[in-house]
Amino acid sequence: MTDGRSWRGNWKVRLYERVRERGYSSLTSFADARPTDSLVALAEDLGEDDINAVQVFHGLVAEAERSHRLTRLARGQLVRELFEGLPNGWPAVLDDASRFEVAKALSAWIAYTPETHQDRARQISVALLAKPPPPGWRPLGPDDELLLTLLPDEEA
Repeated sequence: MTDGRSWRGNWKVRLYERVRERGYSSLTSFADARPTDSLVALAEDLGEDDINAVQVFHGLVAEAERSHRLTRLARGQLVRELFEGLPNGWPAVLDDASRFEVAKALSAWIAYTPETHQDRARQISVALLAKPPPPGWRPLGPDDELLLTLLPDEEA
């Protein structure tokens, strides 16, 4: 969307009205029901013409801050970025082309990671490139065993 329609009016009210219309009590529960959908796909499902991915992410961060679940949000966003950027899972060989695709997905994840977790996200990205997960690895949600090892819950 390029006309700025999503920013007109009270977009936060509109966002949460759409979430409730779809039978969810929170944006987090809506997103959790679609753990591999991109932020763009989530936004399009909520309102193709007047909700955007940045608004969805902003809402998810606000809810994660209130519930002290930013680490889980960060893992969930990594799932979304890997699912979109590596449709066949983690590459068996990190050649130039696959390394670029992995780096692109990890960079997108870092960009959509709350500031409080960005240093850790960078460290995890370096670790994944240095010691790659099994070929074909494609986490399906934020509670993936490997993701929990890389980024365990720290919040109380």
